[in-house]
Amino acid sequence: MSRFLLIFAAITAVLGLSACNTIRGMGQDIQKTGQVIEGAAKK
Repeated sequence: MSRFLLIFAAITAVLGLSACNTIRGMGQDIQKTGQVIEGAAKK
């Protein structure tokens, strides 16, 4: 559980620091976040 929270916090920080200028860019960021979380869940 703590690993998930660490990954979630890191992803949130990265997304917060990288500004999305378009809706498309935001969608791509959300998709990549989902892939990272899915990969962590499989381990």
